[in-house]
Amino acid sequence: MQSDSDGHSAARPELGHVVVGIDGSPTARTAALWAAAEADRRDRPLHLVHAADTDRRAVSAGADTLRAVREAGRDLLAETAETVHEAFPGLPVTRELGSREPVAGLRAAAGHGGTIVVGHRGLGGFAGLLLGSVALGVAARAEVPVIVVRGEAERPGTGSVTAAVQDTADLGWLLLAAAEADARKAALRLVNVWNVLGHVGSVATMLDDLDGIARQRVHETKELADRVRESFPGLVVGHHVETGTSAPGLLIEASARTDLLVTGRGGRPLGIGPSLGRVAHALIHHAHCPVEIVPQVFAGAHAPDA
Repeated sequence: MQSDSDGHSAARPELGHVVVGIDGSPTARTAALWAAAEADRRDRPLHLVHAADTDRRAVSAGADTLRAVREAGRDLLAETAETVHEAFPGLPVTRELGSREPVAGLRAAAGHGGTIVVGHRGLGGFAGLLLGSVALGVAARAEVPVIVVRGEAERPGTGSVTAAVQDTADLGWLLLAAAEADARKAALRLVNVWNVLGHVGSVATMLDDLDGIARQRVHETKELADRVRESFPGLVVGHHVETGTSAPGLLIEASARTDLLVTGRGGRPLGIGPSLGRVAHALIHHAHCPVEIVPQVFAGAHAPDA
């Protein structure tokens, strides 16, 4: 339990059930096995989803074509479930052959508390998974956490989870990152990447001002680490502020030294359209490990004082 600034206490966040999208591609198979391991760690069921997109295709495709698409989808689900069962024989696995397009189908399957897992690259073709489009679309639009599986399938573990933080407003999703580290019995690293050139000539023009901003960054990052330790007293939590001229570049480098990189996703401009910042966008395309994107709306609903 943790006390917030008003003295109220709140439980640590719980990790929800795991939903994984599959389309027959090698990256989707890797994502399914990664999702199975994640569900096993969480002691949650795994839900396999194949979004056949037959609702949209029904306008132009014939009955025989739609029947073939559905049969292929059922076969794929059965084969993937068997692969998962061989690796995790005790894991509860459910299957869903959806008729919606992939992004909508995965969002619906996750509900309000699940976690969506996708590969970073799909097949295209009958399942409607264009190169990276589902990963980007789900990460930008979902109201639950989304994990895009990247990196080598047999990559050795590092025993750490990394959270890319900015300020104390990140506490809501950061506690979810802490829960991920706790489930892995791993350490949590808080990394605050500060682009110095972003302040020169605008917010700060004097060296003393830049020093002050740096001190504030260090203070807020330490405060976040302290808050996490209150909620997860047994968790090893490290923190540091890293300066450079490219926040995405520094985080991509950091992703080579961690098992999972977690970051938040802000709201949508004017409340409309997808919003995926350039840092999250770069990580989905170039990170060396799986990347978890936690939307602000989810973090707010599961924040300590919610």
